[in-house]
Amino acid sequence: MPRPIMLGIVGDSGCGKTTITRGLVRVLGDEWVTGFCTDDYHRYDRKQRAERAITPLHPDCNHLDILAQHLGHLRRKEAILKPTYQHGDGTFGPPDYLEPTRFMIVEGLLSFYSPELRDPFDVRVYLAPPEDLRRQWKVHRDCTRRGYSTDQVLAELDRREPDSESFIRPQRHHADIVVSFQPAREGQDPNKLDAKVTLRDSLPHPDFSGLLADGSEDGLILTEKPGAEELYVPGEISDERAGAIEEMIWSKLHFAGELKKEKLGEYTVGTDLHRSNSLAIVQMLILYQLIAARVGIATGQSSVRGWDKSAMDELLGSEESATAM
Repeated sequence: MPRPIMLGIVGDSGCGKTTITRGLVRVLGDEWVTGFCTDDYHRYDRKQRAERAITPLHPDCNHLDILAQHLGHLRRKEAILKPTYQHGDGTFGPPDYLEPTRFMIVEGLLSFYSPELRDPFDVRVYLAPPEDLRRQWKVHRDCTRRGYSTDQVLAELDRREPDSESFIRPQRHHADIVVSFQPAREGQDPNKLDAKVTLRDSLPHPDFSGLLADGSEDGLILTEKPGAEELYVPGEISDERAGAIEEMIWSKLHFAGELKKEKLGEYTVGTDLHRSNSLAIVQMLILYQLIAARVGIATGQSSVRGWDKSAMDELLGSEESATAM
Protein backbone atom coordinates (compact mmCIF):
# COMPACT_ATOMS: atom_id res chain seq x y z
CA MET A 1 0.00 0.00 0.00
CA PRO A 2 1.26 3.52 -0.78
CA ARG A 3 1.94 5.83 2.11
CA PRO A 4 -0.91 8.12 3.23
CA ILE A 5 -1.50 11.48 1.58
CA MET A 6 -1.00 14.25 4.13
CA LEU A 7 -3.20 17.36 4.08
CA GLY A 8 -2.53 20.22 6.48
CA ILE A 9 -5.21 22.85 7.08
CA VAL A 10 -3.95 25.80 9.11
CA GLY A 11 -5.67 28.95 10.30
CA ASP A 12 -6.54 30.89 13.39
CA SER A 13 -9.20 29.66 15.80
CA GLY A 14 -12.70 29.73 14.35
CA CYS A 15 -11.62 30.29 10.74
CA GLY A 16 -13.57 27.35 9.28
CA LYS A 17 -11.06 24.49 9.28
CA THR A 18 -13.59 21.90 10.41
CA THR A 19 -16.20 23.07 7.87
CA ILE A 20 -13.73 22.54 5.03
CA THR A 21 -12.66 19.16 6.40
CA ARG A 22 -16.15 17.71 6.81
CA GLY A 23 -16.93 17.96 3.10
CA LEU A 24 -13.65 16.29 2.13
CA VAL A 25 -14.23 13.42 4.56
CA ARG A 26 -17.79 12.96 3.31
CA VAL A 27 -16.58 12.56 -0.29
CA LEU A 28 -13.46 10.48 0.37
CA GLY A 29 -15.22 8.22 2.89
CA ASP A 30 -14.81 7.93 6.65
CA GLU A 31 -13.01 4.62 6.29
CA TRP A 32 -10.25 6.16 4.15
CA VAL A 33 -9.61 9.34 6.12
CA THR A 34 -7.96 9.81 9.50
CA GLY A 35 -7.99 13.27 10.97
CA PHE A 36 -7.05 15.11 14.11
CA CYS A 37 -6.56 18.59 15.47
CA THR A 38 -3.14 19.73 16.64
CA ASP A 39 -4.74 21.28 19.73
CA ASP A 40 -4.07 17.80 21.12
CA TYR A 41 -0.42 18.81 21.33
CA HIS A 42 -0.92 21.72 23.74
CA ARG A 43 1.76 21.68 26.42
CA TYR A 44 -0.49 23.20 29.11
CA ASP A 45 -4.13 22.74 29.99
CA ARG A 46 -6.50 25.72 30.26
CA LYS A 47 -5.79 26.35 33.96
CA GLN A 48 -2.02 26.16 33.46
CA ARG A 49 -2.19 28.57 30.52
CA ALA A 50 -4.04 31.10 32.64
CA GLU A 51 -1.44 30.77 35.42
CA ARG A 52 1.40 31.31 32.95
CA ALA A 53 -0.36 34.06 30.96
CA ILE A 54 0.35 32.22 27.70
CA THR A 55 -2.02 31.58 24.82
CA PRO A 56 -2.35 28.29 22.89
CA LEU A 57 -1.23 30.17 19.76
CA HIS A 58 2.30 30.58 21.10
CA PRO A 59 4.76 27.88 19.93
CA ASP A 60 6.08 27.51 23.50
CA CYS A 61 2.59 26.42 24.56
CA ASN A 62 2.70 23.38 22.28
CA HIS A 63 4.76 20.20 21.93
CA LEU A 64 5.71 21.00 18.34
CA ASP A 65 8.69 18.65 18.43
CA ILE A 66 6.44 15.70 19.25
CA LEU A 67 3.91 16.80 16.60
CA ALA A 68 6.66 16.89 13.96
CA GLN A 69 7.83 13.44 15.03
CA HIS A 70 4.28 12.05 14.85
CA LEU A 71 3.67 13.55 11.40
CA GLY A 72 6.78 11.78 10.19
CA HIS A 73 5.60 8.47 11.64
CA LEU A 74 2.19 8.81 9.99
CA ARG A 75 3.73 9.65 6.62
CA ARG A 76 5.79 6.45 6.90
CA LYS A 77 2.58 4.46 7.60
CA GLU A 78 3.43 4.04 11.27
CA ALA A 79 0.85 4.29 14.06
CA ILE A 80 1.20 6.83 16.85
CA LEU A 81 -0.04 7.23 20.40
CA LYS A 82 -1.65 10.67 20.06
CA PRO A 83 -2.37 12.94 23.04
CA THR A 84 -5.91 14.30 23.40
CA TYR A 85 -7.09 17.76 24.47
CA GLN A 86 -10.69 18.16 25.62
CA HIS A 87 -12.18 21.53 24.68
CA GLY A 88 -15.17 20.98 26.95
CA ASP A 89 -13.18 21.53 30.14
CA GLY A 90 -9.73 22.43 28.85
CA THR A 91 -8.02 19.31 30.22
CA PHE A 92 -6.17 16.39 28.69
CA GLY A 93 -7.74 12.97 28.23
CA PRO A 94 -6.16 9.54 27.70
CA PRO A 95 -4.09 9.18 24.52
CA ASP A 96 -5.50 7.65 21.33
CA TYR A 97 -3.88 4.88 19.31
CA LEU A 98 -3.98 6.30 15.78
CA GLU A 99 -3.28 4.36 12.61
CA PRO A 100 -2.91 6.18 9.28
CA THR A 101 -5.31 5.50 6.43
CA ARG A 102 -5.18 6.59 2.78
CA PHE A 103 -5.62 10.25 3.65
CA MET A 104 -4.52 12.12 6.78
CA ILE A 105 -6.17 15.50 7.45
CA VAL A 106 -4.45 17.55 10.14
CA GLU A 107 -6.17 20.74 11.31
CA GLY A 108 -4.31 23.16 13.49
CA LEU A 109 -2.86 26.48 14.48
CA LEU A 110 0.87 25.91 13.94
CA SER A 111 1.28 23.01 11.50
CA PHE A 112 3.31 25.12 9.01
CA TYR A 113 5.34 26.95 11.66
CA SER A 114 8.68 25.23 10.89
CA PRO A 115 10.16 23.19 8.02
CA GLU A 116 10.03 20.07 10.22
CA LEU A 117 6.29 20.53 10.65
CA ARG A 118 5.30 21.50 7.10
CA ASP A 119 7.56 19.19 5.08
CA PRO A 120 5.49 16.01 5.69
CA PHE A 121 2.41 17.56 4.06
CA ASP A 122 1.62 16.84 0.43
CA VAL A 123 -0.99 19.61 0.35
CA ARG A 124 -0.94 22.73 2.53
CA VAL A 125 -4.05 24.89 2.91
CA TYR A 126 -4.29 28.13 4.89
CA LEU A 127 -7.64 29.71 5.76
CA ALA A 128 -7.54 33.50 6.01
CA PRO A 129 -10.99 35.06 6.41
CA PRO A 130 -10.96 38.78 7.25
CA GLU A 131 -10.68 39.29 11.00
CA ASP A 132 -14.16 40.74 11.45
CA LEU A 133 -15.67 37.67 9.82
CA ARG A 134 -13.50 35.24 11.80
CA ARG A 135 -14.44 36.96 15.05
CA GLN A 136 -18.13 36.54 14.18
CA TRP A 137 -17.61 32.83 13.48
CA LYS A 138 -15.61 32.28 16.65
CA VAL A 139 -18.11 34.07 18.86
CA HIS A 140 -20.94 32.00 17.39
CA ARG A 141 -19.04 28.71 17.77
CA ASP A 142 -17.68 29.28 21.28
CA CYS A 143 -20.97 30.64 22.64
CA THR A 144 -23.18 27.93 21.14
CA ARG A 145 -20.87 24.90 21.45
CA ARG A 146 -18.33 25.64 24.19
CA GLY A 147 -20.36 27.52 26.80
CA TYR A 148 -18.61 30.90 26.69
CA SER A 149 -20.25 34.32 26.84
CA THR A 150 -19.77 36.85 24.04
CA ASP A 151 -17.69 39.11 26.31
CA GLN A 152 -15.43 36.20 27.26
CA VAL A 153 -14.79 35.27 23.63
CA LEU A 154 -14.09 38.85 22.56
CA ALA A 155 -11.72 39.42 25.49
CA GLU A 156 -9.83 36.22 24.62
CA LEU A 157 -9.59 37.25 20.97
CA ASP A 158 -8.04 40.56 22.01
CA ARG A 159 -5.59 38.77 24.31
CA ARG A 160 -4.55 36.42 21.53
CA GLU A 161 -4.13 39.08 18.84
CA PRO A 162 -0.35 39.64 19.30
CA ASP A 163 0.32 35.89 18.97
CA SER A 164 -2.01 35.65 15.97
CA GLU A 165 -0.01 38.36 14.24
CA SER A 166 3.39 36.92 15.22
CA PHE A 167 2.88 33.18 14.81
CA ILE A 168 -0.33 32.25 12.97
CA ARG A 169 -0.74 34.62 10.02
CA PRO A 170 2.85 34.35 8.70
CA GLN A 171 2.20 30.66 7.96
CA ARG A 172 0.03 31.62 4.99
CA HIS A 173 3.25 32.15 3.02
CA HIS A 174 3.99 28.42 3.22
CA ALA A 175 0.60 27.26 1.91
CA ASP A 176 -0.16 25.91 -1.56
CA ILE A 177 -3.75 27.16 -1.35
CA VAL A 178 -4.88 30.22 0.60
CA VAL A 179 -8.64 30.61 1.03
CA SER A 180 -10.28 33.84 2.14
CA PHE A 181 -14.07 33.90 2.36
CA GLN A 182 -15.30 37.48 2.12
CA PRO A 183 -17.89 39.20 4.37
CA ALA A 184 -21.33 39.48 2.84
CA ARG A 185 -21.93 42.72 0.95
CA GLU A 186 -25.07 44.77 1.43
CA GLY A 187 -27.99 42.84 -0.03
CA GLN A 188 -25.96 39.63 -0.37
CA ASP A 189 -27.18 36.38 1.16
CA PRO A 190 -24.95 35.95 4.26
CA ASN A 191 -24.93 32.19 3.65
CA LYS A 192 -23.38 32.66 0.18
CA LEU A 193 -20.01 34.26 0.82
CA ASP A 194 -17.55 35.09 -1.94
CA ALA A 195 -14.23 33.23 -1.89
CA LYS A 196 -10.82 34.54 -2.92
CA VAL A 197 -8.54 31.55 -3.53
CA THR A 198 -4.79 31.89 -4.10
CA LEU A 199 -3.39 28.88 -5.98
CA ARG A 200 0.39 28.90 -5.67
CA ASP A 201 2.69 27.32 -8.26
CA SER A 202 4.09 24.94 -5.63
CA LEU A 203 1.36 22.52 -6.82
CA PRO A 204 -0.13 22.07 -10.32
CA HIS A 205 -3.70 23.31 -10.19
CA PRO A 206 -6.50 22.67 -12.73
CA ASP A 207 -6.55 24.85 -15.85
CA PHE A 208 -9.55 27.18 -15.71
CA SER A 209 -8.82 29.05 -18.95
CA GLY A 210 -11.49 27.24 -20.96
CA LEU A 211 -14.22 28.03 -18.46
CA LEU A 212 -13.27 31.68 -18.29
CA ALA A 213 -12.94 32.21 -22.04
CA ASP A 214 -16.47 33.58 -22.24
CA GLY A 215 -15.68 36.46 -19.91
CA SER A 216 -16.24 37.16 -16.25
CA GLU A 217 -19.62 38.87 -16.33
CA ASP A 218 -20.82 36.58 -13.54
CA GLY A 219 -18.01 37.67 -11.22
CA LEU A 220 -15.82 34.59 -11.64
CA ILE A 221 -12.35 36.04 -12.17
CA LEU A 222 -8.92 34.43 -12.56
CA THR A 223 -5.94 36.74 -12.08
CA GLU A 224 -2.29 35.92 -12.68
CA LYS A 225 -0.01 36.79 -9.78
CA PRO A 226 3.76 36.28 -9.34
CA GLY A 227 4.09 32.57 -8.57
CA ALA A 228 0.34 32.06 -8.26
CA GLU A 229 -3.13 32.41 -9.71
CA GLU A 230 -5.95 34.07 -7.80
CA LEU A 231 -9.45 32.75 -8.40
CA TYR A 232 -12.36 34.89 -7.21
CA VAL A 233 -15.58 32.94 -6.82
CA PRO A 234 -18.75 34.94 -6.14
CA GLY A 235 -20.94 33.41 -3.48
CA GLU A 236 -24.02 33.93 -5.63
CA ILE A 237 -22.52 32.12 -8.62
CA SER A 238 -25.25 30.11 -10.33
CA ASP A 239 -25.65 26.40 -9.69
CA GLU A 240 -25.08 25.81 -13.41
CA ARG A 241 -21.81 27.74 -13.50
CA ALA A 242 -20.52 26.19 -10.26
CA GLY A 243 -21.51 22.76 -11.52
CA ALA A 244 -19.53 23.31 -14.72
CA ILE A 245 -16.41 24.08 -12.70
CA GLU A 246 -16.85 20.98 -10.57
CA GLU A 247 -17.47 18.85 -13.66
CA MET A 248 -14.35 20.22 -15.35
CA ILE A 249 -12.25 19.16 -12.37
CA TRP A 250 -14.01 15.80 -12.02
CA SER A 251 -13.31 15.15 -15.73
CA LYS A 252 -9.59 15.20 -14.92
CA LEU A 253 -10.31 12.70 -12.12
CA HIS A 254 -12.41 10.41 -14.33
CA PHE A 255 -11.04 7.32 -12.57
CA ALA A 256 -12.50 8.53 -9.25
CA GLY A 257 -16.04 9.09 -10.50
CA GLU A 258 -17.60 7.00 -7.75
CA LEU A 259 -16.68 9.75 -5.27
CA LYS A 260 -19.14 12.14 -6.92
CA LYS A 261 -22.10 10.58 -5.13
CA GLU A 262 -21.56 12.87 -2.15
CA LYS A 263 -22.17 16.61 -2.48
CA LEU A 264 -19.61 19.24 -1.65
CA GLY A 265 -20.38 22.64 -0.17
CA GLU A 266 -22.77 21.55 2.58
CA TYR A 267 -22.54 22.96 6.09
CA THR A 268 -24.80 23.46 9.09
CA VAL A 269 -25.82 26.51 11.07
CA GLY A 270 -27.33 25.20 14.27
CA THR A 271 -29.44 22.31 13.04
CA ASP A 272 -30.14 23.80 9.60
CA LEU A 273 -28.35 22.40 6.55
CA HIS A 274 -27.06 24.95 4.02
CA ARG A 275 -25.10 24.71 0.79
CA SER A 276 -22.57 27.16 -0.64
CA ASN A 277 -21.32 26.95 -4.22
CA SER A 278 -18.16 28.90 -3.37
CA LEU A 279 -17.42 26.47 -0.52
CA ALA A 280 -18.03 23.54 -2.87
CA ILE A 281 -15.51 24.91 -5.39
CA VAL A 282 -12.91 25.46 -2.66
CA GLN A 283 -13.38 21.89 -1.42
CA MET A 284 -13.20 20.60 -5.01
CA LEU A 285 -9.85 22.33 -5.54
CA ILE A 286 -8.44 20.71 -2.39
CA LEU A 287 -9.94 17.34 -3.30
CA TYR A 288 -8.25 17.52 -6.70
CA GLN A 289 -4.86 17.92 -5.04
CA LEU A 290 -5.45 15.05 -2.63
CA ILE A 291 -6.44 12.65 -5.40
CA ALA A 292 -3.62 13.85 -7.67
CA ALA A 293 -1.12 13.29 -4.87
CA ARG A 294 -2.58 9.83 -4.27
CA VAL A 295 -2.09 8.95 -7.94
CA GLY A 296 1.44 10.30 -7.91
CA ILE A 297 2.48 8.32 -4.85
CA ALA A 298 0.70 5.16 -6.03
CA THR A 299 2.55 5.31 -9.37
CA GLY A 300 5.98 5.64 -7.79
CA GLN A 301 6.48 9.40 -7.55
CA SER A 302 7.93 10.81 -4.35
CA SER A 303 5.81 13.94 -4.75
CA VAL A 304 3.97 16.02 -7.34
CA ARG A 305 5.12 19.25 -5.73
CA GLY A 306 6.49 21.65 -8.32
CA TRP A 307 5.01 19.83 -11.34
CA ASP A 308 3.35 21.83 -14.11
CA LYS A 309 -0.24 21.45 -15.32
CA SER A 310 0.64 19.42 -18.44
CA ALA A 311 2.68 16.89 -16.45
CA MET A 312 -0.18 16.50 -14.00
CA ASP A 313 -2.75 16.04 -16.80
CA GLU A 314 -0.54 13.34 -18.30
CA LEU A 315 -0.26 11.56 -14.95
CA LEU A 316 -3.99 11.71 -14.29
CA GLY A 317 -4.70 10.45 -17.80
CA SER A 318 -2.36 7.48 -17.53
CA GLU A 319 -3.59 3.88 -17.31
CA GLU A 320 -2.01 3.54 -13.85
CA SER A 321 -4.29 6.26 -12.46
CA ALA A 322 -7.28 3.94 -12.76
CA THR A 323 -5.94 1.68 -10.01
CA ALA A 324 -4.48 4.36 -7.73
CA MET A 325 -7.57 4.90 -5.60
